[in-house]
Amino acid sequence: MTGQAVVTGIGVLSPNGFGTAEYWDAACAGRSGIGRVTRFDPRRYPAKLAGEVSGFDAGEHLPSRLIPQTDRMTQFALLGADHALADAGVRPGEMSEFEMGVVTAGTCGGFEFGERELRNLWSKGGQYVSAYQSFAWFYAVNTGQISIRHGMRGPSGVLVGDQAGGLDALAHARRLVRGGTELIMSGGVDAPICPWGWVAQLAGGRLSTGEDPGRAYLPFDAGAAGHVPGEGGALLVVEDAGAARRRGAPQVYGAIRGYGSTFDPRPGSGREPGLRKAIEIALDDAGLAPGEIDVVFADAAAIPELDRAEAAAISEVFGPRAVPVTAPKTMTGRLGSGAAPLDVATALLSMRSGLIPPTANVTPAPEYGIDLVTAPRRTPVHAAVVLARGHGGFNSAVVLRSID
Repeated sequence: MTGQAVVTGIGVLSPNGFGTAEYWDAACAGRSGIGRVTRFDPRRYPAKLAGEVSGFDAGEHLPSRLIPQTDRMTQFALLGADHALADAGVRPGEMSEFEMGVVTAGTCGGFEFGERELRNLWSKGGQYVSAYQSFAWFYAVNTGQISIRHGMRGPSGVLVGDQAGGLDALAHARRLVRGGTELIMSGGVDAPICPWGWVAQLAGGRLSTGEDPGRAYLPFDAGAAGHVPGEGGALLVVEDAGAARRRGAPQVYGAIRGYGSTFDPRPGSGREPGLRKAIEIALDDAGLAPGEIDVVFADAAAIPELDRAEAAAISEVFGPRAVPVTAPKTMTGRLGSGAAPLDVATALLSMRSGLIPPTANVTPAPEYGIDLVTAPRRTPVHAAVVLARGHGGFNSAVVLRSID
């Protein structure tokens, strides 16, 4: 097993920032990207708000041959990977193709592409269904398209675990890098803002029906009543620290030091949720004590019972109000598989800048007993924990550490 896995490149596509710099500026300023849905007419639906990536034209960024083959989700992923590689100073053609792999997370696949082709099938007939439907909707398509575009033929895969899947993918990337692969492109994006995807999310019963963008998504707030969904996410270049140093990587944002995952017990069993254990496993894997963590990026479900469970887990591990907690996703919505990789990118940017971005628009309810960051906070950040939970009981935690 080789040395530690580090992040050397970040590519972000977020509702409140197109690209890493624009996103970071918005996150630090508390600027939200949540608004009324524009990608379809939401008037018939109880939920009408989303975090949409505005100003994205795939034709401006990708070869024209790829446009009819790909869902919006995959177009995001391809551009995010391009940005991450450029940020890391990686030229794939100069590396061995078998030393580079791709591990992404997916929640729903290419819903918008699939919906369009199903409409064609039902209204016009099978001869009007694109041949690309066979893979454009699939969970693994982002991994495949990125690997084809950049000639990355090393160990690859896809993880499906709702929001937790984004951390699981990065953890698998870490495992592959520590096992000898020099570079893994990893992270996740989703783009489920279409009628088909909207109905699927509504069926989960967790969407906010509020119509005020500033008051619709309120984790750890007395007014919490569900989350606002969004699209986008982040792709990260994960490398072996030694390999990054040898090739002269322009920067190292930080190391993926620890990871833990658990699954909640059966409802009604009387056993506690598994999030606390996931945090403890991740800290133990990282070799860090709770007191060495400078910030926790919360999952932030905005469902009172889930918020209580998360706040309890944080307090039990770190102590009541003992560590700053933040949830910048209140400015983007919950991005499915893209949420946790975006939180990881945000945590790494916090380490570089010495600033914790806020949980915008939220007034913390005292009952939760956590130190929720609601305004930008200047403080040294050397180590961070990122939490994510997936619908159905998935729990994941990742520990990040700066490189001294």
